[in-house]
Amino acid sequence: MSTSAQRSLNATSLVLLGLAFIAAVIVSNQLFKGVRIDLTDNNLYTLSDGTKRIVEKIDEPINLHFYFSDKATENIPSLRSYANRVRELLEEIEDEAGGKISVSVIDPLPFSEEEDRAAQFRLQGVQIAASPDTIYMGLAGTNSVGDEEIIPFFQPDKEEFLEYDLAKLISALSQPERQAVGLIAGVRMSGDFDPQTQQMQPPWAVFQQAQQLFDVRNLGADIETVADDIGLLWIVQPKNLPDSTLYAIDQFILKGGKALIFVDPLAEADPSATPQGMPAGMPPQGQGSNLAKLFDAWKLSYTTGEVVADAGLALQISSGMSNRPVRHLGLIGITATEMNGGDVITAGLDTVNLGIAGRFSTDEASGLAFEPLVSSSRNAAIIPTSRFSFLPDPAALQRDFAPTGEEYVIAARLRGNFPSAFPDGPPGPPDDDEESPGDRPEMDDADADAAGSGDEPAASGASPLHLAEASGTGNVIVVADVDILSDRMWVQIQNFFGQQVANAFADNGTFVINALDSLSGSNDLIDVRSRASYSRPFTRVADLRVQAEARFQETEQRLQRELEDTERRLSELQSSREDSGNILMTEEQQAEIDRFIDRRAEIRQELRAVQRGLDRDIERLGTILKSVNIGLVPLLLTVFVLAALWRRSRKGRT
Repeated sequence: MSTSAQRSLNATSLVLLGLAFIAAVIVSNQLFKGVRIDLTDNNLYTLSDGTKRIVEKIDEPINLHFYFSDKATENIPSLRSYANRVRELLEEIEDEAGGKISVSVIDPLPFSEEEDRAAQFRLQGVQIAASPDTIYMGLAGTNSVGDEEIIPFFQPDKEEFLEYDLAKLISALSQPERQAVGLIAGVRMSGDFDPQTQQMQPPWAVFQQAQQLFDVRNLGADIETVADDIGLLWIVQPKNLPDSTLYAIDQFILKGGKALIFVDPLAEADPSATPQGMPAGMPPQGQGSNLAKLFDAWKLSYTTGEVVADAGLALQISSGMSNRPVRHLGLIGITATEMNGGDVITAGLDTVNLGIAGRFSTDEASGLAFEPLVSSSRNAAIIPTSRFSFLPDPAALQRDFAPTGEEYVIAARLRGNFPSAFPDGPPGPPDDDEESPGDRPEMDDADADAAGSGDEPAASGASPLHLAEASGTGNVIVVADVDILSDRMWVQIQNFFGQQVANAFADNGTFVINALDSLSGSNDLIDVRSRASYSRPFTRVADLRVQAEARFQETEQRLQRELEDTERRLSELQSSREDSGNILMTEEQQAEIDRFIDRRAEIRQELRAVQRGLDRDIERLGTILKSVNIGLVPLLLTVFVLAALWRRSRKGRT
């Protein structure tokens, strides 16, 4: 075969190979359309099962409008990278919805109709020094009946809750009715006439906030059943609840209900515990609360006889006649370190103030998932509640305080199939004989399914059928402090031209609203947990920096020790001189100083060498990565093509 023919054959082979590659891409796009494989380490592009179930239950179409200032962020790669993450997750949800969700990406240019529309949706525009224009990166969602839900601005530091926020917005649009919350309270949260002051007391600020977001219904303390349309119980300071109320709560949770429970070993926010006619100056009585019958069934350990005291988080108050400041070990200022940053309730909170709080622990045999939300620091201990009943000087708590080094759980989330506190049936009337278990109607499979879905089929008469075991997954949040809800712990109410203005100095209200909001969603939404970040740092580079910093610190410490030795040597030389009052240095002292100066220069060279070595290691690693990313794939492709041509030419010769 001639040289020209060989060249023609090689060129033809390359053309055919290119055409075959294009054809393979077209065919694969058609055959594997919609097929995706998530190869990321943390499954960033795989939706959680909870999100999939929420999307599956959508009945009416939903429109999602992602407003992102694409042009204005050309020089802000960090925002563009996160916006791309948001868009990809929205597209994944749109694909999962199968046509029930429509996603549009809009660039709201300055002074455009799109920017006006973003402002109408109340999306947040921010000013960044790197861009002269206002930047939008928010989401507006609408449904077929005109309801609107928004995420004003996607904050990159909340990326681990991105899927939860999107699932929550979609869930709110698919079920736009306000969640009904049943309140069972042993304190006057909703405002009431105070017989002690003979005045009307305003509602607590946290109660007013909850009313703006939920349909809060005051159920009282004596109930027999929970209405079907109530999806969440809010139980505060439950004192001496009758068995009928405990049974109603028990059956509600066994059906898969949700509850937010606040108990307290000593609730200072409960003035109703002070009996009328008690002499002035005497401590109030009966300020503790418990749900002992339910907690015992759940194997949840809690007692009103113990208080968590924390020297590391104690708040400072004014005490005594002189109003001198003193740290109160029972008043705790929880910081972000003591809160669960991986739960949507406590993530992003800075400070939550507690007043004389208790603690929880659980038995592993309970079968319930126990997730701490708020804990003490390790500089804490347990103190008997009796020491707080009459405490004129909080400084007395510090005299014999001995931290145990243990972190005590003050608030936690419980989830699972809760056991019943009434396995033998509902309680009988207070003064009547209880009905024997054999006289109660049994539940068939259909009735059990109805109970699990929230319906309460009645037996003969109006009484609901008894559940001896859970028919649905329950979700309960328990908090061992009631004072967390009172205004004095987190908010200052001021009168501004006749209007009540609340200025929050702690995140107590946000904690409560987050808890109600989390529980008010479906179990599918609760299943959407926080996810790992899409940002993948160079762990090898981080390790190199840590090693270099260790060497740097070691060398620096050696320099400091030599400096101290030199100062000590100079002091010895000065004290040994006969003319110790002479400020002029001797030749020996000057030589010692010169020696140290020379040695300091040598050590500084060592420090610079350590830093240069770190830079060289990072540059070498970067060069290797660039070589692999840039050169390896073309090299493999070239080898593959050459091997194919070699085999073809070899066959032609034979």
